[in-house]
Amino acid sequence: MKRSIGLWQLMGFSVTSLAGTILHFLYEWLGESIWIAPLSGVNESTWEHMKLLFWPMFIFAIVQSFFFRDRKDFWCVKLCGTLLGLVLIPVLFYTYNGVIGKSPDWLNIAIFFISGAVAYIVETKLFRTQERHCRSPKAAIVALAFIALLFVIFTFFTPEIGIFKDPLTGTYGI
Repeated sequence: MKRSIGLWQLMGFSVTSLAGTILHFLYEWLGESIWIAPLSGVNESTWEHMKLLFWPMFIFAIVQSFFFRDRKDFWCVKLCGTLLGLVLIPVLFYTYNGVIGKSPDWLNIAIFFISGAVAYIVETKLFRTQERHCRSPKAAIVALAFIALLFVIFTFFTPEIGIFKDPLTGTYGI
């Protein structure tokens, strides 16, 4: 497949949206299997919804990287997009909750898709501008790997702070 940035990014958003939606239910569908817990949402906390965006974006970026090997800025752009998507989920969620005081499911679902769309749109714009100076693609990869590690660790050893609290059960983690 030829490197059409727009097509790749649209495909990334589509894969992320579909995979994130499946991951939302996969832990429950598989009988709460511990092996899928690091990748799937294990409760309804904001953190677990961030996980649903991260893993599909990260895995898609790994696949996409094989087709964009000559882009020195690839991993820096992917880190920017992923961080933006991850930050948007709690910012949008806590902002609207603070304003309207409740959490309708349709809006929570929309936040996931909006965060993913904005992340991929910004990545596309960054890819289409002249190649940005990326000081260290390796540092971007390490940062993404560190985020992945945090998602795994916090699945099993969950801090008892608000972003990790399941609003339905009042529990943390598994």
